[in-house]
Amino acid sequence: MTWIKQLSLKYKYFLGSLFYLSYAPKALRYSRWKEKVERQYAAPPPSEGLDRPGKLLRCEATENGANLYFEQAELEVSFLTPDLVRMTWRPGILPVPYGIAQQDWKSVSLQVEETPDGWTMTSRSNEVPVLKLTVSDDGRITFSDAFGNVVREELPPEKSGDGWTHRSHLRPTEAVYGLGERSVPLNLRLAREVTEKQKVTETPKTFRMWNYDAAGKYDAGADPMYICIPLYLGLHDQGSYLVFYENSFDARFTFSDVATATFEGGALRYYVTVGTPAQVLERYTQLTGRPPMPPRWALGYHQSHWGYETEEAVRVTYQGFEAHDLPLSVIHLDIDVQVGFRAFTIDPDRFPNLRGFIEELLQHGVQFVTILNPGVKLSRKSNLFLEGQVLDAFCKSPDGQLVVAPVWPGWCVFPDFTHPIVRRWWSRQYEYLLDVGVAGFWHDMNEPAAFIIWGDRSLPPRATQHYMEGRGGNHLEAHNVYGLLQAQAAYESLCQTRPHQCPFIVSRAGWAGLQRYAWTWTGDIECTWTALRQTISTVAGLGLSGIPYSGPDIGGFQGNPSAELYLRWFQMCNFVTFCRTHSANNVEDRTPWIYGEPTLSIIRQFLRLRYRLIPYFYTLSWEATQKGYPPVRPVFWADFTDANLWNMDDAFLLGDRLLICPILEEGGRSRQVTLPKGQWYHFWDDSRLEGQVTVEAPLEQIPIFVKAGTILPMEEG
Repeated sequence: MTWIKQLSLKYKYFLGSLFYLSYAPKALRYSRWKEKVERQYAAPPPSEGLDRPGKLLRCEATENGANLYFEQAELEVSFLTPDLVRMTWRPGILPVPYGIAQQDWKSVSLQVEETPDGWTMTSRSNEVPVLKLTVSDDGRITFSDAFGNVVREELPPEKSGDGWTHRSHLRPTEAVYGLGERSVPLNLRLAREVTEKQKVTETPKTFRMWNYDAAGKYDAGADPMYICIPLYLGLHDQGSYLVFYENSFDARFTFSDVATATFEGGALRYYVTVGTPAQVLERYTQLTGRPPMPPRWALGYHQSHWGYETEEAVRVTYQGFEAHDLPLSVIHLDIDVQVGFRAFTIDPDRFPNLRGFIEELLQHGVQFVTILNPGVKLSRKSNLFLEGQVLDAFCKSPDGQLVVAPVWPGWCVFPDFTHPIVRRWWSRQYEYLLDVGVAGFWHDMNEPAAFIIWGDRSLPPRATQHYMEGRGGNHLEAHNVYGLLQAQAAYESLCQTRPHQCPFIVSRAGWAGLQRYAWTWTGDIECTWTALRQTISTVAGLGLSGIPYSGPDIGGFQGNPSAELYLRWFQMCNFVTFCRTHSANNVEDRTPWIYGEPTLSIIRQFLRLRYRLIPYFYTLSWEATQKGYPPVRPVFWADFTDANLWNMDDAFLLGDRLLICPILEEGGRSRQVTLPKGQWYHFWDDSRLEGQVTVEAPLEQIPIFVKAGTILPMEEG
């Protein structure tokens, strides 16, 4: 790197630092106010009352289950299908069903019997037992599969204050996956707490259910993350199961000898399904919804940078891809294209002929995607703010005052997306940008996030009030569904405005059911080899949580990766669903040609391979739409009975037929691979392999294997 280039980067970093520091006074003021209001509306001390349910008093059979009455609690059991059961412990506020896609279910053949120490319920399909549920007199519950294997054992739940704690036994070798977006090993039981001195302890990690802005950079082990979903898949030698808690309140999960879930409010409603990993994920996505087919162009390559401020900067970028013979499908625009960082704006001074420029891009095969954040600038000069005020659309505190917090536009207010009128109003805002040809949108800062000096980077949880479809509630419950409901509003707008086109939305935050509306990316990950490796677990874990379309900022968000790191990151992301380079405003504009040769030529070959594989990607998209299977799958998906694959998170499957084994270490030119059972062909030389192998991986390649017997749909190169 020349001294001129080094000086330029240092100057860019300095300007970026000043940019962030300019928000410090507002962040300080907000942190003080937030701390004060949180004390004012703090939770009351836990009242004495329920601990455990007590003794079972009676059971009343219903059409699809039973109601069981304990001394201090009630349990409603409802079989939605023979292998999917909904459990609801009360008292507690029932959830607004934002995460649920299917409400109507057919009757299930069910046998309810009393036993000496409780009750059993056995579902049947074609007179064959499918799922047996046993409720003991003290509230213990077991789930057994069609073969009589006990798959899950639950302890009696415990009630404290407004919330519940739920525990279930874990077997010594049982693997656990899910919880949405996580920056830990794929098997959550391997995650450990880290001390303030960055020393790993032996204590199992506690995972928080609270969508969280990582604020510029995060590394492996960071928690919580942007998308927290209270779902986990258990896998052991007797089978597998999936449990989803329909409870959006702030919560914490730990996995040691027991799995513990503690919620700060709401009824304890959860769903359990048993079967193979593929079967339980299919059932979960039947419940919470499956993604629509994406536009074909979305499966191509996306280029982005926080710094494409003008029409000319975007033009130079797409022309650079053409000049270097690099395929390109989409360019994403960050907040610097907006007027004062305000939602639904694109600066007409810097994009003087937006419709004509978008048509120019389309003539070159490039789609235009722009960003927006949910925070609305608090200003009477803003039509969006004035409209929202007329509709009473913004979140307020119990005293009727607007909740105001600093975000990119300055002091902002926040639409209450838990109100259907507010969602409809927000949906209308997309229309004029769609009319000029914007292809899609990416939602940022929608946890929702706010700037702080200390404390949580969001709104006051108990002081911020929400409509919650008319029953009322606070941010403690609404926070995690906020991004989901914003995505719903956008999705409905795109579907209504362009009914014959596949919608495209990318959302940083979300909850169960986000897959119905949007893709996601893994946020502001740091620029390191460790972060590259972490991406595999994060993307695969999202897939096991029902989110099939995701990917990282190639090369990391912050920092300037070396040519080798960027290349290895690019090679891996060539085989995930969302393939996008993006980076911060204080780093180098990360386009493939800045690294020179041989990096540029290698990236060109990989990009051409991705475009040849789009028929395969599209086939996997159809499978996601029909069955809910994620295109990017953990290696154990190939043979979930092989415990040697349960912890494998340095490789992944693309569909069932391609095994992708990235290079994750600096200087790596070979690696060891554990192939799932059966025969596999090396993609690059057609050699036939099985078992454990060591393969070469020069800079020009990463190990890729094709399952024997595969017909791989590809376009001609």
